[in-house]
Amino acid sequence: MATTAITTPQPAVCRVLELDPGLAEGIPPELHDRAVAECVAREVTIPTGRWRGAPPLNGHRLGIGLLVLAGLLVRRVGIEGRFGAELLGEGDLLRPSDGADEMPTLPMTIGWRVLETARVAILDDAFMGHLADYPQLGGRLVGRAVTRSRNIAVNMAIVHQARVDVRLHMLFWHLAARWGRVGSGGVTVPLRLTHAVLAELVAARRPTVTSALTLLSKRGVVRPTDNGWLLAGESPGELRELARLTGQKAA
Repeated sequence: MATTAITTPQPAVCRVLELDPGLAEGIPPELHDRAVAECVAREVTIPTGRWRGAPPLNGHRLGIGLLVLAGLLVRRVGIEGRFGAELLGEGDLLRPSDGADEMPTLPMTIGWRVLETARVAILDDAFMGHLADYPQLGGRLVGRAVTRSRNIAVNMAIVHQARVDVRLHMLFWHLAARWGRVGSGGVTVPLRLTHAVLAELVAARRPTVTSALTLLSKRGVVRPTDNGWLLAGESPGELRELARLTGQKAA
């Protein structure tokens, strides 16, 4: 399958703090409107499919990185044919090309796939200049990076569970803490994740994941819907304890 490239009909500029209000938390109220107006960045769209991880910088340096404004992406890392994966979405901060020029000590395969059309803001050197005027913004961006590292730690703990059905059950509730929507029938996780993607997220083979999902469905705790997945009952106790230890929000 061919690798997709970022396509933009025209160069677009967005107000980052307007699209991601959480980044403006902590900025003094008297500076808020000015910060929203000044903190602008180029916005690009990444279509679904494989992605090389290279935004069009047009001679600019990447600076802070890429801020995901919308969409869903998977970062895959493989060693000797076995892959792990990280699910990323709105609010995540990426630097896809970091380490690309380094000589790896292990033969790794790294790739990106866009599951839902993504919009990203390029926080380049020009955007970095605003951090001196609004230092609270820098703190919020660092917080995003720390949150991502904590999520990776939780994912690592999940894949160390012996049973694949337990891994999947924990993974869905972990995703629910971020994307879940509570309804009368349970918690909906509105993410269209294929069995192949789930297999990479829980470090298992796809046929094993299919069998484990069938088991979870028969137990009535996880079942697929037209828009994602429906979770019933309570989140696994092990995941709640793990969330407590890592400072994560539990569903």
